[in-house]
Amino acid sequence: MKIGIVCYPTFGGSGVVATELGIALADKGHEIHFITYKQPVKLELLSHHIHFHEVSVPNYPLFQYQPYELALSSKLVNVVKENHLDLLHVHYAIPHAYAGYMAKKMLEEEGIRIPMVTTLHGTDITLVGNHPFYKPAVTFSINKSDAVTSVSQSLKEDTLRLFDVKKEIEVVPNFIDIEKHNLTYSDCQRASMAAESERIITHVSNLRPVKRIMDVIEIFEKIQQKIPAKLIMVGEGPEKEPAERLCIAKGISDKVLFLGNSDEVNKVLSFSDLFLLPSEKESFGLAALEAMASGVPVVSSNSGGLPEVNEEGVSGYLNEIGDIEGMAANALKILADDQTLSKFKLNARTAASRFETKNVVPLYEALYEKTIALALQLK
Repeated sequence: MKIGIVCYPTFGGSGVVATELGIALADKGHEIHFITYKQPVKLELLSHHIHFHEVSVPNYPLFQYQPYELALSSKLVNVVKENHLDLLHVHYAIPHAYAGYMAKKMLEEEGIRIPMVTTLHGTDITLVGNHPFYKPAVTFSINKSDAVTSVSQSLKEDTLRLFDVKKEIEVVPNFIDIEKHNLTYSDCQRASMAAESERIITHVSNLRPVKRIMDVIEIFEKIQQKIPAKLIMVGEGPEKEPAERLCIAKGISDKVLFLGNSDEVNKVLSFSDLFLLPSEKESFGLAALEAMASGVPVVSSNSGGLPEVNEEGVSGYLNEIGDIEGMAANALKILADDQTLSKFKLNARTAASRFETKNVVPLYEALYEKTIALALQLK
């Protein structure tokens, strides 16, 4: 199949998953065309199976805000025609599904019918999409898609609750290549982050308020009062400076390391003993899955799709949002002794294997084939 993938080319979960999906499909012999404003960060190698088409937005003084959706829909029309694509797969309802629908209608004027699959990732539904300004456009875009998927059952239920959706939504979870997380490093590399006697606790995110970064610091403070520990914070965002100030106020700055955006997340996870994710909202919990794939148990909130990823009492523990005491207590259960920690580490990796690439990508392939076949019948 010749598939066009539209996504955000950033470190965000939707962009990472869309890029990894394209790479996995290309490895299986499909021809993949990424269409976005910048080469995706995870797309390191272009080949005869993988192509990148940049969307440029001319800077006209007439516009206060440059019309990316217009540029994207026009680019989609050109890429579909020039490369004879079979299907478009857009990630995020807005602006991508909206632009995709406009491209479909333009192509139909030329006798070309191309089906479009829309994948809902989270904030396009629960945050941005639910804003009154955008809600009609999101509803329209979902209903005009030929097929719709969501990354968790929780997100599917949110979508059906918040929008007047007529389309069937199929749950296809995010996925991970377990082998990429099967890494080993030397003890001296671990020693650069923590002493041998210290447990390493990690948090990775965009450090936005929705991730409840202050809860991470509060939970860690309670942990380190009981056992020797270090906290590794990976990511950049608006909560970083307030979190640093909180660490100073609590006198634990020497036990917390802020790494910023790092391309060595897998290395950090390989040394970690516990992953904290007390988020207020998580449509899936890709960061938790990546930690589990590295054999790191997770203590998280029970928000959104997290209970579908983090198995209570197996790969870690789930708590109510804001339950700092409960999360700290559960963290200490896991970290209390080496035998318990080893059991949780093994369980975490086993639980993550449910979401291996080889198990999930065929679900997308089957959906593509069904959607293309239905489009051909409607011609």
